[in-house]
Amino acid sequence: MKLLKFILALCCTSIAFAQPERELEKAKEMYKNFAYIDAIKIYEKIAKKGYVNQELLESLGNAYYYNAEYKNALTWYEQLFEEGKYNVKPEYYYRYAQALKSVGKYTESDKLMAQFAELTGNADTRAVLFEENKDYQEVIQGNSGRLELHPVSINTEYSEYGPSFYQDKIVFTAANSGRTSKGGVSQWTGESYYDLYMADRDKEALSNKKFFSTTLNTPFNESTAVFTKDGNTVYFTRNNYVNRRVGTNIENTILLKILRATKDANGNWGNVVEIPFNSDQYNVAHPALSPDEKYLYFASDMEGTLGSSDIFRVEILGDNKYSTPENLGNIINTSGRESFPFISKNNILYYSSDGFPGLGGLDIFAVKFYDNGTVSKPINIGMPGNSADDDFCFVMDSDTKIGFLTSNRPGGKGKDDIYSFFEEKPLLFDCERMIKGVLKDSENKDVIADGLIILSDKTMKEVARQRTKSDGTFSFDKVNCKDLYYYLRAEIGNYETTEVKVDLDSEGDIFYEFMIKPREIAIDKNIDLAKILNIKEIYFDLDKSNIRPDAAVELAKIVEVMKEHPAMKIDIRSHTDSRASDDYNLKLSDRRAKSTMEWIVKQGIDRKRLTAKGYGETQLVNGCSNGVPCTEEEHQANRRSEFIVVSMGE
Repeated sequence: MKLLKFILALCCTSIAFAQPERELEKAKEMYKNFAYIDAIKIYEKIAKKGYVNQELLESLGNAYYYNAEYKNALTWYEQLFEEGKYNVKPEYYYRYAQALKSVGKYTESDKLMAQFAELTGNADTRAVLFEENKDYQEVIQGNSGRLELHPVSINTEYSEYGPSFYQDKIVFTAANSGRTSKGGVSQWTGESYYDLYMADRDKEALSNKKFFSTTLNTPFNESTAVFTKDGNTVYFTRNNYVNRRVGTNIENTILLKILRATKDANGNWGNVVEIPFNSDQYNVAHPALSPDEKYLYFASDMEGTLGSSDIFRVEILGDNKYSTPENLGNIINTSGRESFPFISKNNILYYSSDGFPGLGGLDIFAVKFYDNGTVSKPINIGMPGNSADDDFCFVMDSDTKIGFLTSNRPGGKGKDDIYSFFEEKPLLFDCERMIKGVLKDSENKDVIADGLIILSDKTMKEVARQRTKSDGTFSFDKVNCKDLYYYLRAEIGNYETTEVKVDLDSEGDIFYEFMIKPREIAIDKNIDLAKILNIKEIYFDLDKSNIRPDAAVELAKIVEVMKEHPAMKIDIRSHTDSRASDDYNLKLSDRRAKSTMEWIVKQGIDRKRLTAKGYGETQLVNGCSNGVPCTEEEHQANRRSEFIVVSMGE
């Protein structure tokens, strides 16, 4: 599903098969005129005969892609990229990556996106956004599980989408087989053209589906209606068919327009007019109203669009007059597709996009409009609201937290289905929390004054620091809880430097009772600081020597002790278990020891105070040498880092 799903072309659609060249020309003509269902039939027949080239693979993949059949598109995009046969344009790296997500191949998809970014650089915002949001899966996971999602009973084997609140009912868009439709069958979708329908609404349940209005529905496509609060005015999308006149662009294509209708004194819909910023040459579609009904939002590919389609808005001036359309800018819009806007009562814009890193197809995003005119960054609403397929047309009652959205995900009845949901937990926009607590002695539970508390983010970058008050308390205001967790480190006198992870997965401010242990062993020459400070194993990724964030937590304790004893010198010793070859283990441990030293130096410790060496498996602490069967715990005892005090400066 996309912005241009039901544009039409005035073309001949009969199918006649001849030689592959003639068949290919016929398929090309149908593809050009958006008759994708018929084009697919011919292309696939040609492919079965073994007549396959780059143009066929691109067009066949695209025909499925434009119909949101990403799994079918994947078959042909895979062949397009097979063994580097063809010189493929960057856009196909993007589409192939999206299609891979439809079957859950996110690692392969990310590799394609990395290549897409390399090919396009900063010229395409989709590539830039991917490079800036490598942790997008983690972010989506953090926003997931907030909605309880259910398919509604009015869904059929055909498409239903675009729900809109209308008094105590829902108005939505639907298709049928085409046999009973005035317009026949759409060559784009293989279904009838779309009409507006209405259903009774009881909380999340929809029933009693019926035709909405014979005045508004025509043999052409109608969809995505939005109503004023009094129920007397409706804005909706239709093909370029106004006052019984069909309008086309220079390519003889019937595009999309937004129309406005009002009720007469008898409650009948009439006075259907088009809004004045429509055009025969570009699409204007999918209207939405701001809560105060002062602004009309919509999707368009008019001049000034950043990608395939963008979200715009106009101010409603009255008497079907509006301000000049305003593009909402590159915070909200991308080089991809943005469409299907909805504005909630609390000024949150929900819309669908495939330009931001997501789960696949169109994902639903949300941005918060603030009173000062600024907006938050777009947030992916997470699963199950989003899936590996197209998810769009999100609407919600902010008071009851009940809403509806559309998806073509597997398990539905038709191509597009409507799902109801209850929002169990709200999205957090530019979230700010307070992390506060009290520092105590773990032995006698006394509060500790003047203790240094350091707050670090998940990358171990320091965010803030402060001393505890006389009652041992501390507090960090305005902590951005979009980061899922932080680290607190306590440092004071004769206490062990202690670091803890603080999760921000609960609502409200965070309170932490920080317990630290007194140092019971005096630090002296030849002592291993790792034992005194109860340092866990310094973990490295397999065959790597870079310092991981969890290792940095432990190493920070060494740094603080060395700062407390400015004349102290230590020798860093890294050891491995006996698995892998002796030579390999020796070199790996040496790299890890030196990497550890470099990390400590970067924290402000003079290099002259440090030495580092790897010992491989030459100093095992048990009998687990080469060829001796041992448990994982026994091997782990040999994988250790030592921090031996060689001098206290005397």
